[in-house]
Amino acid sequence: MRFEQRLRDGISDGTITAALRRWRRPQVVVGGHYRTGQGMVEMLAVEPVSPSRLRAADARAAGFPTLAALLADVPAGEGKLYLLRFRRLDTPDPRSVLAADADLDATARATIDARLARLDRASTRGPWTATTLGLIRDRPGVRAPDLAASVGRDTLSFKIDVRKLKALGLTESLLVGYRLSARGRAYLGTD
Repeated sequence: MRFEQRLRDGISDGTITAALRRWRRPQVVVGGHYRTGQGMVEMLAVEPVSPSRLRAADARAAGFPTLAALLADVPAGEGKLYLLRFRRLDTPDPRSVLAADADLDATARATIDARLARLDRASTRGPWTATTLGLIRDRPGVRAPDLAASVGRDTLSFKIDVRKLKALGLTESLLVGYRLSARGRAYLGTD
């Protein structure tokens, strides 16, 4: 679940415990664990809500000084408003734990090989995983649009593919661009 950078400290310290989203259908489920960009949260409630039912306390729980500020932050458009309530978890992001694990035995390597091969087979563009890992290895910290353009890709689909590599623990996002994780470096033999 994406949260703006300005809200992440409040989520991390537990002072922000709510969010307002406009969706056609809920994108999270009660009981689900979600990454926030700075830790993990557990979703406690996902409630459709009208603006007239929101209170100042909801705005403060979402990190806004007033109800008007909270409502102004939600883009207009189609879909219902949902008030989300969550709690911070004291567990690390599973992707971070996986990314830090550079101890790859033959079974772990075979598992990664199989997952990458499956991603390549499923792609309408053909194999892409080795090229993308190589780009990130050779050009850490380079903006995604520049990496994508260097291989004739559009930025959005390139970023989606990099997220698939991140889910395997092979890459990490930086403030600008990406780098191989410890696991990714071990897999490619660059350590």
